[in-house]
Amino acid sequence: MTARVAIVTGGAQGIGRGIVESLVAQGHTVAIADLNGETATSTAKEVAAASGGNVIAVRMDVTDTDSVRSAVAEVEQQLGPVEVLVNNAGWDDFMPFVKTNEEFWDKILDINFKGALRVIQAVVPGMMERGFGRVVNIGSDAGRVGSSLEAVYSGSKGGIIAFTKTLAREVATKGVTANTVCPGPTDTPALRNFTQASGQDADKVIAGMTRAVPMKRLGTPSDIGPAVAFFASDGAGFVTGQTLSVSGGLTMA
Repeated sequence: MTARVAIVTGGAQGIGRGIVESLVAQGHTVAIADLNGETATSTAKEVAAASGGNVIAVRMDVTDTDSVRSAVAEVEQQLGPVEVLVNNAGWDDFMPFVKTNEEFWDKILDINFKGALRVIQAVVPGMMERGFGRVVNIGSDAGRVGSSLEAVYSGSKGGIIAFTKTLAREVATKGVTANTVCPGPTDTPALRNFTQASGQDADKVIAGMTRAVPMKRLGTPSDIGPAVAFFASDGAGFVTGQTLSVSGGLTMA
């Protein structure tokens, strides 16, 4: 395994932290790029202490192009050119589509879809110039099959899946791959917060999600990280434009 410089957006907690831990375990140097700079710094210290790896934190707001460019420049100044990019930053809230409004649509799309576009545009040209790069976008099984109370989120993740395939075609001759990892229901603090904020009984909702999964459990951040690490690896050099569900069998396609 060749050690690379990686950025993980939204890497401070939840699925993002699981991805960071998997990449560090594979020997990569990782920058946690997160809106919550304080949590990112704490996570970077904890992961580095536990693994002996090289992990730093930078503050990045994926809805702000200047913030994205500044954070990427900071990472490259400290660690060197970015060779692995994981777009994980995201946001959601549970509600029926007919109760949403344009402000809600804009927030979902700005973070989950356009956020990834901003970071890719800041990083991928350099990958193409150097002749190597791995882009891993975090989608969702909601973007493959739909998910009740997540219509706009599902649309944003469906967009990520389609965009990643086209990006993969455009950069395929430049040594850059682009793939999507789609988590199924994953037990994170964010999931429980979204459920509670929507006025639902979190335990009942999570129990319903669990029943729908053939393996009869929710995913964990440590389930998602290894799939990302595979797409980032040397062994995945001939794999591009693919969508991989990590969902306990919830989606089989």
